Amino acid sequence: MKRSNLRRMAGSAVVLATVGALATGGAIEASAAATGTVKTAGDPLNVRRAPTAGATAVKTVANGASVTIDCQTIGTSVTGTYGTGTLWDYVPALGGYISDTYVYTGSDQRVAPDCGVGSGSGQCADACAGEGQYRSSDSHFLVYDTDADGYSAVVAYWLKGGAGPFYVWNSGGEGTKVDKAVTVPHGGWVFYKVCVANYTTAKPDLKSCSDGITDFAA
Repeated sequence: MKRSNLRRMAGSAVVLATVGALATGGAIEASAAATGTVKTAGDPLNVRRAPTAGATAVKTVANGASVTIDCQTIGTSVTGTYGTGTLWDYVPALGGYISDTYVYTGSDQRVAPDCGVGSGSGQCADACAGEGQYRSSDSHFLVYDTDADGYSAVVAYWLKGGAGPFYVWNSGGEGTKVDKAVTVPHGGWVFYKVCVANYTTAKPDLKSCSDGITDFAA
């Protein structure tokens, strides 16, 4: 069965639900993964570090490959095999996101829970040189700088109860990565944004921030 654009609209509405709503009344359990098949015109599909078409491609996945989708989230719009949509699939085995417009699941409904619940979510705003990822298994932030734009990549994060913002900087320049452990209690929540700014020990003037992402320490 070929999916229609109804899935795109339904998926958008569900993705906008809060983590709390998913935990209490969502139709898809947070632990429920799904499988799909990559469908392109024949070329390999880029796997992105973040759910945006401009994010770094960390690898490719072959047409026809079976993938396990851990979660889904809203990102930039992509036109693929199954139309135009903003839904992206997080595939842990590939270490990133693929556009759902290239994935066949045999369903017209959203098939996996919202990302940001221990999924190792990454995000980069459009025209932003910073990319970030929270690794929930050992509570580390990975911050990437992808462009020599004169700014440093930075993750601003807050802990449960509103403590913060705290910052993880990457001031090493284009093509570099910072991997830093942060103190988040076991099972504790962390909310973060990926931005760029001029490096400072004071409160920075954050620019081009991504949407906020909620995750937790496993």
